[in-house]
Amino acid sequence: MREIALDTETTGLNPKSGHRVVEIGCVEMTNHIATGEVFHVYINPQRDMPDEAFKVHGLSEAFLKDHPLFSAVADDFLDFIGDAPLVIHNAAFDMGFLNWELENLGKPALEMARSIDTVQMARKKFPGAQANLDALCRRFGIDNSNRELHGALLDAQLLADVYLELMGGRQTGLGLGVEETVETETEVHVEKRQQREARVFTPTTEELAAHAQFIDALKDPIWKA
Repeated sequence: MREIALDTETTGLNPKSGHRVVEIGCVEMTNHIATGEVFHVYINPQRDMPDEAFKVHGLSEAFLKDHPLFSAVADDFLDFIGDAPLVIHNAAFDMGFLNWELENLGKPALEMARSIDTVQMARKKFPGAQANLDALCRRFGIDNSNRELHGALLDAQLLADVYLELMGGRQTGLGLGVEETVETETEVHVEKRQQREARVFTPTTEELAAHAQFIDALKDPIWKA
């Protein structure tokens, strides 16, 4: 089963306010495990970079102006994701931006039904706990020490690991659902028990005589009353 972990970086929070996508990162997964195949582009937004957004991802207007427009990378992006489900942390945000860009080019929007929102997965699995990517990395012991700033490809790679854990983690031996059976020969040693002679509980003649003498010595036993 092919899936795509996807993340974007933008100039702001709302495409309807003139904000644009500036980075796309995608990680291919098969059976919930990253294959090593990725798609990554920086995009010229043809506008300035607000300070608030720059503090999040560190992508400046000067850096991005030498990169291609979204129109130049759209087809390569669509070819990479194909018809695979899209695993996204807060899917409504990224899908909203990508569909705004695609629709401006006259291309069909991506259907929300194909997105898998890991924020919703995490909130359902851990009610009341933090569901941001850093918190989930800490919960699952995933190394995110390189995440000083947000980056679409890095975040998609971390998301692929988080998604795997949310789905139940790696199976023992990476059998991917196929149980491994190992046949072994076991030699059984049976120790022969030594037979003992049966114990004799019948009183001897001497024991019976001693008992009778003891009874005769009793004064006024109740059974003679």
